[in-house]
Amino acid sequence: MLTDLTLTEAQRKLRAGEITAVELTQAHLDRIRALEPALHAFLTVTAERALDAAAGADRRRAAGKDSPLLGIPLAIKDVLATEGVPTTCGSRILEGFLPPYTGTAVQKLFDAGAVMLGKTNTDEFAMGSSTENSGYGVTHNPWDLDRVPGGSSGGSAAAVAARMALGALGTDTGGSVRQPAAFCGTCALKPSYGRVSRYGLIAFASSLDQIGVFGRCAEDLAALLSVIAGHDPRDSTSMDLPVPDYTAALTGDVAGLRIGVPREVFIDGMQPAVEQAIRAAIDQFAALGADIREISLPHTEYGLPVYYIIAPAEASANLARFDGVRYGPRHAQGALWPTYKATRGQGFGAEVKRRIMLGTYALSAGYYDAYYLKAQKVRTLIKQDFDRAFGDVDVIVAPTTPTTAFRIGEKAGDPMQMYLSDVFTLPASLAGIAGASIPCGVDEAGLPVGMQLLGAAFDEPTVLRAAHAYQQVTGWHRRAPAL
Repeated sequence: MLTDLTLTEAQRKLRAGEITAVELTQAHLDRIRALEPALHAFLTVTAERALDAAAGADRRRAAGKDSPLLGIPLAIKDVLATEGVPTTCGSRILEGFLPPYTGTAVQKLFDAGAVMLGKTNTDEFAMGSSTENSGYGVTHNPWDLDRVPGGSSGGSAAAVAARMALGALGTDTGGSVRQPAAFCGTCALKPSYGRVSRYGLIAFASSLDQIGVFGRCAEDLAALLSVIAGHDPRDSTSMDLPVPDYTAALTGDVAGLRIGVPREVFIDGMQPAVEQAIRAAIDQFAALGADIREISLPHTEYGLPVYYIIAPAEASANLARFDGVRYGPRHAQGALWPTYKATRGQGFGAEVKRRIMLGTYALSAGYYDAYYLKAQKVRTLIKQDFDRAFGDVDVIVAPTTPTTAFRIGEKAGDPMQMYLSDVFTLPASLAGIAGASIPCGVDEAGLPVGMQLLGAAFDEPTVLRAAHAYQQVTGWHRRAPAL
């Protein structure tokens, strides 16, 4: 089946003339049509636009032209602006919003010839770890429809895992591409902060948000990152650095690579199957010739409280703009302030309101120094932990999540238990470093286990090298849900 191909396998077949972009796109649209009622991975499916773009890709190829992603069907998380296509951030407060422009990362995909299949479901404004917080309904995990796909990029992860798209864009603020990749048994990469332009990403927490990529193998991640990475003058946090040849880094060789294993990651309460799978993966790296070293990241235990002060504080400021005046539905109440209150009260969901209130409190007079300023100081200590570690090792291995996918509704009433799902992914986001999640096993119920590979800032090539080498001798990334 065409939908069983990886992105890079499809690239090769398209270039060899064995398949057409229209055939490839139609196969994925058929798959979406068949599975979408059960999964709800998409908020908008742009079928007509996709087929038009695919036909255009075939014409370009017939004329002897080529580009990196020509004719490749992808999905886009619905927090990334796409001109003329609904962009809701999973929130009722942006219902019907049609952006007048396309964000840089998405435009780079289009310029490279990619075909957009549609916009994927997300926790509202990317706030959540399960995609249960969407204002438009829950996305289901393709491995078990009673379980969550993770979040906030759960729609993108589910779409790639279920073979509804060859790859996808997501966003990662505290783990939101890595955690759903682990839950859905697919691969994802969060680039270093500043590697990919945030222009067109509707902000949640501006010092943390980063656009990431989903694929079925490290080669797919390298292909996508090669297209979207690079400096953008429209984003002041975008770094003006050369973009490496990520595909060239996929040598399959990790002999002598120094791999660090933090002693802090094997915590009480971790699901035994997760620990077993991670330890087996570490043994596999050792068998490939890697140099395994125990390291310590002593301040990462504070990652959860630090994140849940800084991220809500930035969300409080960023979401102030959604008031019903400029865009989205307006719940008019005659006067200005009652209209603001009614619009925000009815438009925002419970989790967004919770984080706005937390952030506003942390930034308020008398509490700024005690909470927000102190959190920023501890964030610096976390970053320094990673800096010291990367002086001794090249890559850090850890679990992506402490458990496999939990059941829908299981943690909805306990925000703290939900937040703990991201306990291993938050520190890397706070430090601004590169991180990937790849499948490395299954639990007793057959649910995927994810392994996190972390690299120094802007050292995505080494992360991808380690992931690719592991995948050359294991087959976990080739497993697909039985849908």
